[in-house]
Amino acid sequence: MRSEVQAFTCCYEWLLKYRDTLRGKALQSFSGGPIKADREDLSHIRIENCVGFVSVPLGIAGPLRVAGPDLQLERAFAPLATTEAALVASCSRGCKAFNLCGGLQFDILGNSISRAPVFGFETPKEAIAFARFVPEIQGEFAKSAESTSRHLRFQNMVSHIIGSTVHLFISYHCGDATGQNMVTIATQHACDKLVEYLQGGQHRVKFTRIEGQLSSDKKPSWSNVKHGRGVEVIAWGSLSNEVCESVLGCTSESLYTLIRTLKDGGIRNGQFGDNLNTANIIAAIFISTGQDAGSIAEASWTHLVPEYDHTTKDLQLSLYCPSLPVGVVGGGTGYESQKECLKMMNCVGPGKKEQLAGLIASFALALEISTGAAAASNTFSESHQRLARGVDSLPRSKI
Repeated sequence: MRSEVQAFTCCYEWLLKYRDTLRGKALQSFSGGPIKADREDLSHIRIENCVGFVSVPLGIAGPLRVAGPDLQLERAFAPLATTEAALVASCSRGCKAFNLCGGLQFDILGNSISRAPVFGFETPKEAIAFARFVPEIQGEFAKSAESTSRHLRFQNMVSHIIGSTVHLFISYHCGDATGQNMVTIATQHACDKLVEYLQGGQHRVKFTRIEGQLSSDKKPSWSNVKHGRGVEVIAWGSLSNEVCESVLGCTSESLYTLIRTLKDGGIRNGQFGDNLNTANIIAAIFISTGQDAGSIAEASWTHLVPEYDHTTKDLQLSLYCPSLPVGVVGGGTGYESQKECLKMMNCVGPGKKEQLAGLIASFALALEISTGAAAASNTFSESHQRLARGVDSLPRSKI
């Protein structure tokens, strides 16, 4: 333990000693561009030992026609922070195909952020008694939690008995913020008040912990699929065979068959979720708009559903995203570059969080069909060779 402390102290002293040098080099290498960050004043940056910025290429995908609750955009754009060639072009191609068929729609199915504190007892019997008591104190718990923020609203609380512990799965609505820190602070305050209230009573709490892994914070889980953590959204649209052939280079039936084939492979592989590469769009927009990049882990579970009409040859596709922990205020959304990206998506201002989630799902669906078409037409490798390496494709079979 002593050696670990000494090692940490040594590293920390080195960082303090060379912080100005590192900061200077970092700022010199940050070229900015049309989307700029303040390269001199780092005092407003809320991370520790900040020495500068890492520059990530930013591409603009779109335009995309999108309709959602109280929204009708003829030209929506997505700022994609990525180092992957072909991603922006592929997403834009998918947008073009959907635009020619009327665009995309999305709707919001849910909106909540969870926290799951733990209460420990001496025996399972005491844990059971406490779990049965929870409904009686839910109102006061909610009142205590909501007192910590004028934006937070308590939704519900469910008890889970695990041995001699009770895990409380608690959901909140957090206004325009993602709410990760908001629900942590609120839950800690409410738990402290509850323990104080229980002192000297029949429910003798042995210990409390702010989280017991039941909320799946920044981790994929079936709980996040069933209950959602963040904004729950579905996006959908249709493609005609003519547009598939002219824009995507394949028939609508071959695209449908490709998606069905991938489903079969995913089942055999035990894949978590069912999509082609929605994590690409989620990660790129999360980074560009100042979302918590760690939450990409829980956000990337999505469900792509193709429905083919053999008579009209129309292909309807929907993408279900149960857990998009996003916000338009707080955290990294307040930085200059990230705020510009949110403005580009028309997602600055009150009430825009759900719109941001809907646009993320919509652009992710656009990428899905373009990527699928590239695989269906055997041009996936060719596209990456041309756009990522700038070379012509190698000879390939036409089968």
